[in-house]
Amino acid sequence: MKSIIIRGGRTLHGDIAVSGMKNAALPIIFASILTKDRCVLDNLPDVTDVNLSLNILESMGATVERLGKTTVAIDTKDLAGGCSPVDLVSRLRASTYLLGAELGRFGSAKVGFSGGCDFGVRPIDQHKKGFEAMGATVTIEDGCHLVRSARGLHSASVYLDIASVGATVNVMLAACTVPGRTTIDNAAREPHIVDVANFLNMCGARISGAGTSFIKIFGVDSLHGCSYTIIPDMIEAGTYMVAAAATGGMVNVKNVIPKHMETVTAKLIEMGCGVDESDDCITVSRSTRLTGANIKTYFYPGFPTDMHPQFAALLATAEGTSTITEGVFENRFRYVEELRKMNAVINVYGRTASIVGTKQLTGSPVIAVDLRAGAALIVAGLSARGVTEIAKVETIERGYDSIVDKLRGLGADIELAEK
Repeated sequence: MKSIIIRGGRTLHGDIAVSGMKNAALPIIFASILTKDRCVLDNLPDVTDVNLSLNILESMGATVERLGKTTVAIDTKDLAGGCSPVDLVSRLRASTYLLGAELGRFGSAKVGFSGGCDFGVRPIDQHKKGFEAMGATVTIEDGCHLVRSARGLHSASVYLDIASVGATVNVMLAACTVPGRTTIDNAAREPHIVDVANFLNMCGARISGAGTSFIKIFGVDSLHGCSYTIIPDMIEAGTYMVAAAATGGMVNVKNVIPKHMETVTAKLIEMGCGVDESDDCITVSRSTRLTGANIKTYFYPGFPTDMHPQFAALLATAEGTSTITEGVFENRFRYVEELRKMNAVINVYGRTASIVGTKQLTGSPVIAVDLRAGAALIVAGLSARGVTEIAKVETIERGYDSIVDKLRGLGADIELAEK
């Protein structure tokens, strides 16, 4: 059993480097299936979700060669479809990308139900809508999703009822080698959608419009391998920006794309933080108590839902009353009870949390109920008086590369303990 122990109250100072984006790395890893070739991926974050996805590919017959901490070569030439281990895919939400990748390569897919953080029901109805528009059928047998295209896939016009990241990626994967033009209307616009499209294009695909709500995929005969560098993780960067705001001091968050951080930056400035940008660095400073703010999360380019819990921890010590309205997941508030243990005053009404700022949080034993909730507890523990011990560290390790060491480098009194 591991836990993170934080002795709070220290200001943070110095430089901290952001790793590659987990939410881009995972679909790109599974997209390599389409190449039947060797791909070299760089700037991969060293997190358990990435390692789990690589293990899934290895179990399916791919060759995975670890060239360094952040660089991996994947050869999917001998990979077999329909054989991903249920016990592995059930631990990873991103395993749903196997559906589009297997369908695009083999014309069918068989994948167990995915896992990941519990934010309520996250159906694959939009994925199914896209596959069916392209001529496939989707059924459930023996606890697995089965996708078949008896007469082969065909190009189609796909309209997504919501701008689903997963469905957007899966339709892109399935359509890369389908003759004709497939379009996705109301497509997700997140930076990792652009990164996946860029990777596929480097492999020979013809995708345009990624980053807008209308994506076009022109089918090609085949894809090939390539070398590709994953973009920086905007959520990791945002977490460190919020940690700097919560504790005071001055932190240079390096290896970032400032454009991706605009909503986070704007909200921190509104609350009273100093924020300065350069080409690939954002400096956050704070010298006085912050003021409260109102936040509503939404699909990109709206305020990211994955920054919701961290901002709740920050707003818990800001002056006045703040609100966070969750516009993406209905069950994002599981972290609230844990922050209340630390003297946070938070009440939830439907999809809105009302947060009354207190001058000082207090350390407490708490549990990381999901990935971003764990990040919020770290932010809270860094600013709190006394000792905070966070259990279920494995949820944090799913998405943050060396977070304890990185924060210790800024002067935090934080350690990873094993019992």
